Amino acid sequence: MARPREPEEFGPRPVYADAPPKPPEPVAAAPARKRFWRRRGVRIGAVATVLTLAGLAILGLVWSETGTHGMLVGGGLALLPVPLLIAGFLWLDRVAPGPWRYRIFAFAWGAFAATLVAMLANTFAARWIATGLPTASSREADLWGMAVVAPVVEEAAKAAAILLLFLFRRHYFAGLVDGLVLAGIIGTGFAFTENILYLGRAYEENQTFGDSGPLATVTVTFVARVVFSPFAHPLFTAMAGIGFGLAAMTVARQRVRRVLFPVAGLLLAMALHSLWNGSAVMNGFVFLGAYAFVMAPVFGLLVWLAVWSRGGKLRTIRDQLPAYAHAGWLVPAEPVALASLRTRKLARTLARHAHGDEARRAVADYTRSATTLALLRAQATQGRPAKDYAAREQALLAHMWQNKALAQPALTRAAYTTTPPSPWPLPQGAPHLAKAPGT
Repeated sequence: MARPREPEEFGPRPVYADAPPKPPEPVAAAPARKRFWRRRGVRIGAVATVLTLAGLAILGLVWSETGTHGMLVGGGLALLPVPLLIAGFLWLDRVAPGPWRYRIFAFAWGAFAATLVAMLANTFAARWIATGLPTASSREADLWGMAVVAPVVEEAAKAAAILLLFLFRRHYFAGLVDGLVLAGIIGTGFAFTENILYLGRAYEENQTFGDSGPLATVTVTFVARVVFSPFAHPLFTAMAGIGFGLAAMTVARQRVRRVLFPVAGLLLAMALHSLWNGSAVMNGFVFLGAYAFVMAPVFGLLVWLAVWSRGGKLRTIRDQLPAYAHAGWLVPAEPVALASLRTRKLARTLARHAHGDEARRAVADYTRSATTLALLRAQATQGRPAKDYAAREQALLAHMWQNKALAQPALTRAAYTTTPPSPWPLPQGAPHLAKAPGT
């Protein structure tokens, strides 16, 4: 068998004389002026203003509850699980990573807007329970507040961000993983701020009463919320995210399912949250039983579902891209390389060794475009094409063609190094695909 070439043996960059035609420009006498609210800058400014005001308000509320030292200690301890949780969700999103602005929006919404709504609503509900149910014991009042009011308010507040992106940034939702990742980041932001509040209160209580040692309030709170159950809020909100992800996978005629899936996911999130809070109010044995027989199995099932769905995106790439290889846009080895995260990484390394960081960035950009292209074509194949499918497909192909000279040799070399490619059947019912230039 012939010896594989080393990266330095790639030789000069190949030159492609032909280029795909650019998407046709619409002919219009004059561009229509957008309404004030439809302008991108106005909407971004409005969202940023709302989140900033919510952040300042929640900062003031937490400070008033914990004091300066309590807020600083609580913030430091609450921050510990955040990088691990975010890293886990980003790992799930590695196949087709979404824009960073949506991730930042999700975390900020959970940490600021959702917690502000939850704090105000829960405070109002506690007062209403105290005055509306004067005969109820403190235990019953806590059960009403924690197991009924808090789950409904908090999960609805967190799910509002998913709904906004689902309505106004529908192209972000290509499947179940997208909704799950978005919801998980929102839940992580919410848990971060809530943990600051609880840990800060516990610290101030320790300072007031002079408690210390392993049974100090702040130690118990840290173990219960940060060590024992850091995944609780992300898990609850993930149910709603899965609902929206499933809704995005429905076809146009399945309007009832498109509504029922998010509603069912939200109700499931509220139910899990209610069970968790209610078991904490009851007693230690009930809490441990809920953790062992409900929360842990649901968490394990969710992890399995997320990993399986992540692999589903790779299978979609493997199934859809051969059509572009047959049409001459790709070489046969590329669908194999693009359907493997290991081979993608090797291709970036080979490109960097051969032609520097510019080539590595070109491979990464080419990979993102090819992944988006495969997911876009899969939607059309499944009977739910995007409204601007043809224009987006042509734009993605044109963008890939610009990076082809640097990306294609590295991907081909990586594919033959890891897994020798074999022919793959074209998907049935796929839209017609124009031939590449020069083929």
